[in-house]
Amino acid sequence: MKLPELQIGHLKPRYPIIQGGMAVRVSTSSLAAAVANAGGIGVIGASGMGVDELRDEIRTARRLSTGIIGINIMFAVRDFANMVHAAMEEKIDVIFTGAGFSRDIFGWGKESGTPIVSIVSSGKMAAIAQRCGAAAVVAEGVEAGGHLGTNLPVSEILIEIKKAVKIPVIAAGGITDGFGVAQMFKMGADGVQMATRFVLSKECAVADSFKQMYLNARAEDVVLIESPVGMPGRALRNPFVDKLLLDCQPEPVRCQKCLKECSKKYCIIEALENSRIGKVDEGVVFCGQNVYKIKEILSVPEIFSNILAEVESVS
Repeated sequence: MKLPELQIGHLKPRYPIIQGGMAVRVSTSSLAAAVANAGGIGVIGASGMGVDELRDEIRTARRLSTGIIGINIMFAVRDFANMVHAAMEEKIDVIFTGAGFSRDIFGWGKESGTPIVSIVSSGKMAAIAQRCGAAAVVAEGVEAGGHLGTNLPVSEILIEIKKAVKIPVIAAGGITDGFGVAQMFKMGADGVQMATRFVLSKECAVADSFKQMYLNARAEDVVLIESPVGMPGRALRNPFVDKLLLDCQPEPVRCQKCLKECSKKYCIIEALENSRIGKVDEGVVFCGQNVYKIKEILSVPEIFSNILAEVESVS
């Protein structure tokens, strides 16, 4: 199977593969630069960072790569506007945004020449994004990791969104290998976004114990949890998640006021950061539905090589 050509605004990656932006320092400059160097679009997860930290990450990624670098930023974060403007000032190539919908960002993107890609889960929202000026949309299904905006599979959402818009549609949710990539292209996707697969890369900077949870995962370990953001999230079972499921999680000791709205049921930033640094029993380990299918840690170039070979083998 031949890969389609993906164009987002003026950007044309060598391969139509986007690394999903994973928040709270899961996808940082090291991973984003490696993906960009491999010919995809590398994405820094901006949510959970401060403005200065984001600027540093973008500058580091630029030093490591001449490829396409983007950020992913949740509309739900309190410092959304400042983070977006900082990224644009640093000449970020593209911005992916979800967990809410901003109309203002499209005007900012037009002024700075930055393509904006909305992460959506319905044809209605995709059409609104297109009217507002989105360069593309990510059609994210229920199989995705992290915060979820739907209970429908990506295959169903992809068809609906393709009918609703003329801009490129990028499929996301549960894609772990080249065979999954090929399936999405056969269904009409213009590109694919993969996040969970890239956590199990040598270039992803999370703690080894975080990666081991992925490697040891079984299908039954993947569960849905409530997030203070106001959306469900997909994560791996561990002692902290078991407490969440029993509604006996520890209350926040202090509030960092990182979100525009928060249930304060627990601190999502602290829970995600604990896992990232290796305290996996004391935090939330977000993952995609099919994490249990990935059984090895590879370098980003090796991941791309495998994906491309698998896609090519599909007739």
